Amino acid sequence: MKIKVVRQILEWNENCHDELHKNFDDKKVLVINVMGSPGGGKTTFITRIIEVLRNEYKLGVIEGDLAGKIDAEKIAKMGIPVVQLNTEGACHIEAMSIKNIIPNFDLEDLDILIIENIGNLVCPAEFDIGEDLKIAMLSVPEGDDKVEKYPLMFSKADALIISKYDMKEYFDFDEERVINNTKAINKEATFFKVNSSNGEGIAEFLIWIRKYIKK
Repeated sequence: MKIKVVRQILEWNENCHDELHKNFDDKKVLVINVMGSPGGGKTTFITRIIEVLRNEYKLGVIEGDLAGKIDAEKIAKMGIPVVQLNTEGACHIEAMSIKNIIPNFDLEDLDILIIENIGNLVCPAEFDIGEDLKIAMLSVPEGDDKVEKYPLMFSKADALIISKYDMKEYFDFDEERVINNTKAINKEATFFKVNSSNGEGIAEFLIWIRKYIKK
């Protein structure tokens, strides 16, 4: 019975994802799902993207957290439309939650919607939420063994951001191990090394992302 219920939940979520994806596609809105551990640098990475792209494109953000609105307040101060999504204990965002939030945005006046998922390397990878691109973040301090421990996240990522790359000299972090292990389960992934605190590596990522925006 439990397996059947889980399967039904996933199928229900996938149907909602398909509906969302079609709606975003019709409105020509690129949706980016940013996933990674708590403290991995997701919010700082997103603010760096906003700083560069805000003069070219109309942006919106959904901030996912278990509780609080700290990250949403940071985005709001930048003058970007943002909605806080608090799951109150759930370890991931589901497609229905995104569907319920979308009316808070004018999709006709939006080019890019960035979703910061709940800080977690497990559950967010299981749920499609209407996105075009899945971005996985792995910070150097987390260690180079995470692809082997949490393969689903990295197998589904369109891009892997190795964040806090400036701290590499302080940690025993083998980036080739991370890249090779990811390639073994995901031949399509693209890799970027980023130091969001000073913007290093962001330009390379944005060159990659712009080809999707043009579509």
